[in-house]
Amino acid sequence: MSLEIIENGNPFGAHRVLEPAGVLPQPAQKVNNDLSRIWDNELLIDVQFLNIDSASFTQIKGEVGADDEAIKARILEIVGERGKMHNPVTGSGGMLIGTVAAVGEKLKEKCPLKVGDRIVSLVSLSLTPLCIEEILEVKKDTDQVKVKAKAVLFENSLYAKLPEDMPETLALAVLDVCGAPAQTARLVKQGETCVIIGAGGKSGILCAWEAKRRAGVTGRVIGVEYSDAGVESLSSLGICDDVIKLDATDALSCYEAISQLTDGKLADVIINCVNIQNTELGSIMMCKDKGVVYFFSMATSFTKAALGAEGIGKDVDMIIGNGYTAGHAEVALNVVRQSEDIRKMYEKLYV
Repeated sequence: MSLEIIENGNPFGAHRVLEPAGVLPQPAQKVNNDLSRIWDNELLIDVQFLNIDSASFTQIKGEVGADDEAIKARILEIVGERGKMHNPVTGSGGMLIGTVAAVGEKLKEKCPLKVGDRIVSLVSLSLTPLCIEEILEVKKDTDQVKVKAKAVLFENSLYAKLPEDMPETLALAVLDVCGAPAQTARLVKQGETCVIIGAGGKSGILCAWEAKRRAGVTGRVIGVEYSDAGVESLSSLGICDDVIKLDATDALSCYEAISQLTDGKLADVIINCVNIQNTELGSIMMCKDKGVVYFFSMATSFTKAALGAEGIGKDVDMIIGNGYTAGHAEVALNVVRQSEDIRKMYEKLYV
């Protein structure tokens, strides 16, 4: 059975939006996920794995519990209602691994992909039309879901070919958060003090390694973890100058701890990688005036961050964690290529 191709698709995917009219796929409430036909500027993907955004997966488990069937049902419900994996509570999605099933005619000349290529999407599932036939397995410890599904990527969508030097699920885990270490590399300068909140997590470890490389021997990287186990695990990697146990939702404790560690100077750069709410003020209070706070977490509230900083008279630059930075995929993959200890830890968790 031949695949129907429709002409004149919008490069940003607006042709897939069902409601409300006039918006792009990410903020849309519902997109067209009928994948029996594609537009001429779309890639059709046979999907094998979804990597659900950490904030989204945490929210779903909190809502329905830890039962696999309940989690499957909630994911199917969201995709059924929205045509994409766009968590209505967190607003976030995740990314996918799949095989190119078809390349739209308009893309064939300029797209380097061909049918059969294995790729990872580098755009959020919150904007990616997705049709799930079956959820085969839920991996609660890694936020990964094995599926039989199809999706489409648009003309302007970002993706990466799967690297040949590591397992697929490892590559998916690393590329899921590749924007964070790449942004860290841009933000942290030699000799600066950087605090990584959630430094023992999937994105936090990559950020801590990159921050240490950029800050150099005259700089300082402070890793913050919530649990004793997290502190122990992070300490074993040796990528932070200091590892401390803190509750990032307790803003005063965060301020006092970092102030004591830095003799009252506080940090030049704060990288927030946690997947829970109410860590905005803790992040801001650990940062010195004229410093930078980078919120990679999708659990961040812009309102709490902006009004909270104003309320305590804190003059800091706050950056929303744009998942895209030029060269971000290679930056993240190179961390696990260059650090044997990090690669071993990631393989234990994600392979």
